[in-house]
Amino acid sequence: MKILGISGTPRKGGNSEILLNAALEPFAEAGWEIKRILLSEKKIEMCTGCDSCHESLNCCIKDDMAEIYEAFEWCSAMIISSPVYWRNVSAQLKVVFDRMYAKQHIPLKGKLGGAIAVGRSTSGGGQTNVLTAIYNFFLSNGMLCVPGELNGVTASADKPGDILAQPHRLEQARVLGRNIMYYNR
Repeated sequence: MKILGISGTPRKGGNSEILLNAALEPFAEAGWEIKRILLSEKKIEMCTGCDSCHESLNCCIKDDMAEIYEAFEWCSAMIISSPVYWRNVSAQLKVVFDRMYAKQHIPLKGKLGGAIAVGRSTSGGGQTNVLTAIYNFFLSNGMLCVPGELNGVTASADKPGDILAQPHRLEQARVLGRNIMYYNR
């Protein structure tokens, strides 16, 4: 089995990336193939709305999105994490979602997906909005959303590494990973 983890944070080693790594731990223990894509290391341009993809089924923009298209086809399941920016996913992750417009034929239907959101505050931090945006991406592509302990995994953290002082949140991420493995049998 193959799991794809996408970290939507532009900040290398950010809290949402740390939680993603925790969510991937059960897959490593079970011997799954793991692919991590850190958007902090990728150059992905915005969709220009040119619609050339409707005839060619390929995006005309040449950038790191090609690797992500391949990873979408490769995986059996995926987990996406994002920090909360203005009560939404990061701009880097939104671009990935938008660019999927060119590849609507990629077979994601029936694959499992989990979501992780990290915001600065607990009230009005937008974590629920981020989970909803990620789940909407999954559902729009025919994927099935897998919960963690409750819905997706949410946390409040600010500076890089703050999440390491929250063992319960790290365990919630592992629960999400174990749930995806359970439902992917």
